[in-house]
Amino acid sequence: MKKNYWLIAIFLLLGGATAWYFWGGKQSSNSTLGWDRLFKVEEQDIQKIFIAKRTGETTTIERDGGGWKVNGQKASKNAVENLLEAVTKLELQSVPPPAATDNVVKELASRGIKVEVYGNRDKKLKAYYIGGVTADARGTYAIMDGSEQPMVLQIPQMEGQIRSRFDLTGDDWRDRNVFSYKPEDIEAVSVEYPQQRNKSFKLKRSGQSWEVKPFYDNVPAINRPVSKGRVEGFLVGFGGLMAEGFENQYAEKDSIRMMIPFTVVSVTDVKGQERKAAFYPTYRKDKDTGERRSEVVERYFADVSTGDWMLTQHRVFEKIFWPYESFFEEPGKAVKD
Repeated sequence: MKKNYWLIAIFLLLGGATAWYFWGGKQSSNSTLGWDRLFKVEEQDIQKIFIAKRTGETTTIERDGGGWKVNGQKASKNAVENLLEAVTKLELQSVPPPAATDNVVKELASRGIKVEVYGNRDKKLKAYYIGGVTADARGTYAIMDGSEQPMVLQIPQMEGQIRSRFDLTGDDWRDRNVFSYKPEDIEAVSVEYPQQRNKSFKLKRSGQSWEVKPFYDNVPAINRPVSKGRVEGFLVGFGGLMAEGFENQYAEKDSIRMMIPFTVVSVTDVKGQERKAAFYPTYRKDKDTGERRSEVVERYFADVSTGDWMLTQHRVFEKIFWPYESFFEEPGKAVKD
Protein backbone atom coordinates (compact mmCIF):
# COMPACT_ATOMS: atom_id res chain seq x y z
CA MET A 1 0.00 0.00 0.00
CA LYS A 2 2.83 2.37 0.85
CA LYS A 3 4.36 1.56 -2.53
CA ASN A 4 1.18 2.78 -4.25
CA TYR A 5 1.29 6.04 -2.29
CA TRP A 6 4.85 6.63 -3.50
CA LEU A 7 3.87 5.96 -7.11
CA ILE A 8 0.95 8.42 -6.88
CA ALA A 9 3.21 11.07 -5.30
CA ILE A 10 5.85 10.66 -8.03
CA PHE A 11 3.15 10.86 -10.75
CA LEU A 12 1.72 14.09 -9.29
CA LEU A 13 5.20 15.62 -8.93
CA LEU A 14 6.09 14.82 -12.53
CA GLY A 15 2.74 16.13 -13.74
CA GLY A 16 3.22 19.39 -11.86
CA ALA A 17 6.73 19.83 -13.20
CA THR A 18 5.54 19.25 -16.76
CA ALA A 19 2.73 21.79 -16.37
CA TRP A 20 5.15 24.36 -14.95
CA TYR A 21 7.56 23.76 -17.84
CA PHE A 22 4.99 24.40 -20.53
CA TRP A 23 2.82 27.05 -18.91
CA GLY A 24 5.20 28.77 -16.55
CA GLY A 25 8.88 28.23 -17.19
CA LYS A 26 8.52 28.45 -20.96
CA GLN A 27 6.80 31.84 -20.69
CA SER A 28 10.19 33.53 -20.56
CA SER A 29 11.59 31.73 -23.60
CA ASN A 30 10.65 31.38 -27.26
CA SER A 31 7.61 29.26 -26.52
CA THR A 32 4.74 28.43 -28.85
CA LEU A 33 2.58 27.62 -25.84
CA GLY A 34 2.74 30.91 -23.93
CA TRP A 35 3.54 34.58 -24.28
CA ASP A 36 4.12 34.56 -28.03
CA ARG A 37 0.56 33.40 -28.67
CA LEU A 38 -1.14 36.14 -26.67
CA PHE A 39 -1.57 39.14 -28.97
CA LYS A 40 -4.75 40.87 -27.82
CA VAL A 41 -4.87 43.72 -25.30
CA GLU A 42 -7.91 44.95 -23.40
CA GLU A 43 -9.15 48.27 -24.80
CA GLN A 44 -9.27 50.02 -21.42
CA ASP A 45 -5.54 49.33 -21.02
CA ILE A 46 -4.55 50.96 -24.31
CA GLN A 47 -3.26 54.54 -24.32
CA LYS A 48 -1.16 54.56 -27.48
CA ILE A 49 -0.50 52.44 -30.57
CA PHE A 50 2.66 52.93 -32.62
CA ILE A 51 2.80 51.53 -36.17
CA ALA A 52 5.94 51.42 -38.34
CA LYS A 53 6.19 50.25 -41.94
CA ARG A 54 9.25 48.98 -43.78
CA THR A 55 8.98 52.10 -45.98
CA GLY A 56 9.96 54.22 -42.96
CA GLU A 57 6.48 55.68 -42.46
CA THR A 58 5.33 55.76 -38.84
CA THR A 59 1.94 56.45 -37.26
CA THR A 60 1.14 57.17 -33.62
CA ILE A 61 -2.46 56.86 -32.43
CA GLU A 62 -3.05 58.23 -28.92
CA ARG A 63 -6.01 58.76 -26.64
CA ASP A 64 -7.14 62.38 -26.45
CA GLY A 65 -9.81 62.79 -23.81
CA GLY A 66 -12.79 60.84 -25.11
CA GLY A 67 -11.36 60.50 -28.61
CA TRP A 68 -8.16 59.71 -30.47
CA LYS A 69 -5.46 61.65 -32.28
CA VAL A 70 -3.18 60.43 -35.03
CA ASN A 71 0.23 62.09 -35.28
CA GLY A 72 -1.21 64.99 -33.27
CA GLN A 73 -4.35 65.50 -35.40
CA LYS A 74 -7.92 64.29 -34.98
CA ALA A 75 -8.17 60.66 -36.03
CA SER A 76 -10.79 59.01 -38.23
CA LYS A 77 -13.34 57.36 -35.95
CA ASN A 78 -13.88 54.51 -38.40
CA ALA A 79 -10.15 53.84 -38.89
CA VAL A 80 -9.46 53.80 -35.14
CA GLU A 81 -12.47 51.57 -34.39
CA ASN A 82 -11.27 49.04 -36.98
CA LEU A 83 -7.76 49.14 -35.54
CA LEU A 84 -8.96 48.72 -31.96
CA GLU A 85 -11.17 45.81 -32.92
CA ALA A 86 -8.11 44.05 -34.29
CA VAL A 87 -5.77 44.90 -31.42
CA THR A 88 -8.30 43.85 -28.77
CA LYS A 89 -9.61 40.68 -30.45
CA LEU A 90 -6.59 39.09 -32.14
CA GLU A 91 -6.46 35.40 -31.39
CA LEU A 92 -4.48 32.40 -32.56
CA GLN A 93 -5.95 30.50 -35.50
CA SER A 94 -3.06 28.09 -36.03
CA VAL A 95 0.70 27.59 -35.95
CA PRO A 96 2.30 27.28 -39.41
CA PRO A 97 3.82 23.86 -40.11
CA PRO A 98 7.62 23.62 -39.68
CA ALA A 99 8.14 23.33 -43.45
CA ALA A 100 6.52 26.77 -43.97
CA THR A 101 8.09 28.57 -41.02
CA ASP A 102 11.25 29.81 -42.75
CA ASN A 103 9.35 31.38 -45.66
CA VAL A 104 6.82 33.01 -43.34
CA VAL A 105 9.59 34.52 -41.21
CA LYS A 106 11.36 35.86 -44.33
CA GLU A 107 8.11 37.43 -45.53
CA LEU A 108 7.51 39.04 -42.14
CA ALA A 109 11.07 40.37 -42.13
CA SER A 110 10.68 41.96 -45.56
CA ARG A 111 7.19 43.46 -45.37
CA GLY A 112 5.94 43.05 -41.82
CA ILE A 113 4.24 46.02 -40.14
CA LYS A 114 5.54 46.59 -36.62
CA VAL A 115 2.90 47.29 -33.98
CA GLU A 116 3.64 48.47 -30.45
CA VAL A 117 0.82 48.84 -27.93
CA TYR A 118 1.35 51.04 -24.86
CA GLY A 119 -0.52 51.51 -21.61
CA ASN A 120 -0.24 54.16 -18.91
CA ARG A 121 3.11 55.89 -18.44
CA ASP A 122 4.30 54.60 -21.81
CA LYS A 123 4.47 51.03 -20.57
CA LYS A 124 4.86 48.72 -23.56
CA LEU A 125 2.17 46.05 -23.41
CA LYS A 126 2.75 44.23 -26.69
CA ALA A 127 5.06 44.43 -29.70
CA TYR A 128 4.61 42.30 -32.79
CA TYR A 129 4.77 42.23 -36.60
CA ILE A 130 1.76 41.82 -38.89
CA GLY A 131 2.42 40.09 -42.22
CA GLY A 132 0.40 38.94 -45.21
CA VAL A 133 -2.51 36.55 -45.57
CA THR A 134 -2.53 32.78 -45.67
CA ALA A 135 -3.15 30.90 -48.93
CA ASP A 136 -6.87 30.56 -48.16
CA ALA A 137 -7.07 34.30 -47.24
CA ARG A 138 -8.73 33.42 -43.93
CA GLY A 139 -5.80 34.15 -41.63
CA THR A 140 -2.99 36.66 -41.24
CA TYR A 141 0.63 35.83 -40.40
CA ALA A 142 2.17 37.55 -37.37
CA ILE A 143 5.09 37.10 -35.02
CA MET A 144 5.68 38.44 -31.54
CA ASP A 145 8.75 40.64 -31.17
CA GLY A 146 11.47 38.46 -29.67
CA SER A 147 9.94 35.18 -30.82
CA GLU A 148 11.18 32.85 -33.54
CA GLN A 149 7.82 31.18 -34.15
CA PRO A 150 5.29 32.90 -36.46
CA MET A 151 1.57 32.47 -35.91
CA VAL A 152 -1.61 32.68 -37.96
CA LEU A 153 -4.08 35.11 -36.40
CA GLN A 154 -7.76 35.82 -36.83
CA ILE A 155 -10.55 37.97 -35.44
CA PRO A 156 -13.32 35.73 -34.07
CA GLN A 157 -16.39 35.42 -36.30
CA MET A 158 -14.68 37.30 -39.10
CA GLU A 159 -13.24 35.78 -42.25
CA GLY A 160 -10.50 37.59 -44.09
CA GLN A 161 -7.18 39.28 -43.56
CA ILE A 162 -6.37 41.69 -40.74
CA ARG A 163 -3.38 43.51 -42.24
CA SER A 164 -5.44 46.24 -43.93
CA ARG A 165 -6.49 47.58 -40.53
CA PHE A 166 -2.86 48.42 -39.76
CA ASP A 167 -1.83 49.33 -43.32
CA LEU A 168 -3.38 52.78 -43.75
CA THR A 169 -1.20 55.59 -45.05
CA GLY A 170 -0.87 59.23 -43.95
CA ASP A 171 -4.16 61.11 -44.27
CA ASP A 172 -6.11 57.83 -44.45
CA TRP A 173 -5.88 57.74 -40.64
CA ARG A 174 -7.26 61.26 -40.24
CA ASP A 175 -10.74 62.55 -39.56
CA ARG A 176 -12.35 63.74 -42.83
CA ASN A 177 -14.95 66.07 -41.32
CA VAL A 178 -14.81 69.56 -42.81
CA PHE A 179 -17.41 70.76 -40.28
CA SER A 180 -18.69 68.79 -37.30
CA TYR A 181 -20.75 70.84 -34.82
CA LYS A 182 -23.81 70.49 -32.67
CA PRO A 183 -26.19 73.49 -33.01
CA GLU A 184 -25.68 74.45 -29.37
CA ASP A 185 -21.91 74.67 -29.92
CA ILE A 186 -22.17 77.23 -32.74
CA GLU A 187 -21.84 80.95 -31.99
CA ALA A 188 -21.80 82.34 -35.53
CA VAL A 189 -21.81 81.32 -39.20
CA SER A 190 -21.03 83.31 -42.32
CA VAL A 191 -21.66 82.16 -45.89
CA GLU A 192 -20.20 84.29 -48.65
CA TYR A 193 -21.04 83.87 -52.32
CA PRO A 194 -18.53 86.14 -54.08
CA GLN A 195 -20.49 86.10 -57.34
CA GLN A 196 -23.90 86.37 -55.65
CA ARG A 197 -23.39 89.06 -53.08
CA ASN A 198 -27.12 89.47 -52.28
CA LYS A 199 -27.28 85.78 -51.25
CA SER A 200 -24.41 86.08 -48.76
CA PHE A 201 -25.11 86.43 -45.04
CA LYS A 202 -23.82 86.48 -41.46
CA LEU A 203 -25.69 84.61 -38.75
CA LYS A 204 -24.93 85.28 -35.08
CA ARG A 205 -26.31 84.12 -31.76
CA SER A 206 -28.08 86.84 -29.77
CA GLY A 207 -29.17 85.56 -26.38
CA GLN A 208 -31.88 82.95 -27.04
CA SER A 209 -32.43 84.13 -30.60
CA TRP A 210 -30.40 84.80 -33.76
CA GLU A 211 -29.47 87.76 -35.92
CA VAL A 212 -29.12 87.36 -39.68
CA LYS A 213 -27.53 90.18 -41.68
CA PRO A 214 -26.16 90.66 -45.20
CA PHE A 215 -22.51 89.70 -45.56
CA TYR A 216 -21.79 92.84 -47.60
CA ASP A 217 -22.59 96.28 -46.19
CA ASN A 218 -23.97 97.56 -49.51
CA VAL A 219 -26.64 94.84 -49.70
CA PRO A 220 -30.06 95.95 -48.32
CA ALA A 221 -31.15 94.18 -45.14
CA ILE A 222 -34.35 92.15 -45.00
CA ASN A 223 -36.61 93.68 -42.35
CA ARG A 224 -38.72 90.66 -41.46
CA PRO A 225 -38.65 88.47 -38.34
CA VAL A 226 -36.02 85.72 -38.26
CA SER A 227 -37.49 82.23 -37.97
CA LYS A 228 -35.82 80.42 -35.11
CA GLY A 229 -36.97 77.09 -36.56
CA ARG A 230 -35.31 77.79 -39.90
CA VAL A 231 -32.08 78.82 -38.22
CA GLU A 232 -32.06 75.64 -36.16
CA GLY A 233 -32.72 73.58 -39.29
CA PHE A 234 -29.75 75.25 -40.98
CA LEU A 235 -27.42 74.67 -38.02
CA VAL A 236 -28.31 70.98 -37.80
CA GLY A 237 -26.73 70.62 -41.23
CA PHE A 238 -23.25 71.22 -39.77
CA GLY A 239 -23.25 67.94 -37.88
CA GLY A 240 -20.68 65.66 -39.53
CA LEU A 241 -20.06 67.18 -42.97
CA MET A 242 -17.44 64.76 -44.21
CA ALA A 243 -15.19 65.08 -47.25
CA GLU A 244 -14.78 62.30 -49.77
CA GLY A 245 -11.04 62.39 -49.13
CA PHE A 246 -7.86 64.40 -48.72
CA GLU A 247 -6.19 65.79 -51.85
CA ASN A 248 -3.20 67.50 -50.24
CA GLN A 249 -0.89 66.32 -53.02
CA TYR A 250 -3.12 67.61 -55.82
CA ALA A 251 -0.80 69.30 -58.31
CA GLU A 252 -3.17 72.06 -59.45
CA LYS A 253 -4.42 73.28 -56.08
CA ASP A 254 -2.38 76.51 -56.13
CA SER A 255 -3.83 77.41 -59.53
CA ILE A 256 -7.37 76.72 -58.30
CA ARG A 257 -6.81 78.96 -55.26
CA MET A 258 -6.29 81.88 -57.67
CA MET A 259 -9.86 81.47 -58.92
CA ILE A 260 -13.02 82.87 -57.35
CA PRO A 261 -14.64 80.24 -55.13
CA PHE A 262 -18.31 79.36 -55.32
CA THR A 263 -18.65 80.03 -51.61
CA VAL A 264 -16.65 80.56 -48.43
CA VAL A 265 -18.20 79.15 -45.25
CA SER A 266 -16.98 80.10 -41.77
CA VAL A 267 -18.11 78.67 -38.43
CA THR A 268 -17.18 80.11 -35.03
CA ASP A 269 -17.94 77.98 -31.98
CA VAL A 270 -18.93 79.15 -28.51
CA LYS A 271 -15.25 79.03 -27.47
CA GLY A 272 -14.36 81.56 -30.15
CA GLN A 273 -12.54 79.09 -32.42
CA GLU A 274 -13.12 79.59 -36.14
CA ARG A 275 -13.01 77.04 -38.96
CA LYS A 276 -13.31 78.16 -42.57
CA ALA A 277 -13.53 76.45 -45.96
CA ALA A 278 -13.59 77.82 -49.49
CA PHE A 279 -15.39 75.65 -52.06
CA TYR A 280 -14.28 75.50 -55.70
CA PRO A 281 -16.51 73.57 -58.15
CA THR A 282 -14.97 70.77 -60.17
CA TYR A 283 -16.57 69.47 -63.36
CA ARG A 284 -16.43 66.27 -65.33
CA LYS A 285 -14.08 66.64 -68.27
CA ASP A 286 -13.60 64.74 -71.50
CA LYS A 287 -10.48 62.58 -71.25
CA ASP A 288 -9.33 63.46 -74.76
CA THR A 289 -10.21 67.15 -75.15
CA GLY A 290 -10.22 68.31 -71.53
CA GLU A 291 -13.55 70.06 -72.17
CA ARG A 292 -16.34 70.00 -69.61
CA ARG A 293 -18.71 67.12 -70.13
CA SER A 294 -21.37 68.64 -67.88
CA GLU A 295 -22.18 71.98 -66.28
CA VAL A 296 -23.69 70.19 -63.29
CA VAL A 297 -21.51 70.49 -60.18
CA GLU A 298 -21.12 67.18 -58.39
CA ARG A 299 -18.00 67.91 -56.35
CA TYR A 300 -16.00 70.77 -54.88
CA PHE A 301 -12.41 71.12 -53.84
CA ALA A 302 -12.43 72.52 -50.31
CA ASP A 303 -9.56 74.71 -49.12
CA VAL A 304 -9.88 74.30 -45.36
CA SER A 305 -8.34 76.63 -42.78
CA THR A 306 -6.52 73.64 -41.23
CA GLY A 307 -4.27 73.78 -44.30
CA ASP A 308 -5.91 70.78 -45.93
CA TRP A 309 -7.12 70.46 -49.50
CA MET A 310 -10.12 68.11 -49.65
CA LEU A 311 -12.59 66.73 -52.17
CA THR A 312 -16.25 67.11 -51.19
CA GLN A 313 -19.57 66.07 -52.70
CA HIS A 314 -22.30 68.58 -53.55
CA ARG A 315 -25.07 66.26 -52.33
CA VAL A 316 -23.46 66.21 -48.88
CA PHE A 317 -22.72 69.93 -48.52
CA GLU A 318 -25.68 71.51 -50.30
CA LYS A 319 -27.57 71.45 -46.99
CA ILE A 320 -25.46 74.42 -45.78
CA PHE A 321 -25.49 76.41 -49.03
CA TRP A 322 -28.48 78.53 -48.02
CA PRO A 323 -29.26 82.00 -49.42
CA TYR A 324 -29.72 85.05 -47.18
CA GLU A 325 -33.52 85.30 -47.67
CA SER A 326 -34.16 81.73 -46.43
CA PHE A 327 -34.05 82.62 -42.73
CA PHE A 328 -37.02 84.99 -42.58
CA GLU A 329 -40.74 84.56 -42.11
CA GLU A 330 -42.93 85.17 -45.10
CA PRO A 331 -44.64 88.58 -45.15
CA GLY A 332 -47.74 88.65 -42.97
CA LYS A 333 -46.88 85.43 -41.06
CA ALA A 334 -46.10 85.20 -37.37
CA VAL A 335 -42.68 84.11 -36.19
CA LYS A 336 -42.52 80.32 -35.79
CA ASP A 337 -40.36 78.94 -33.06
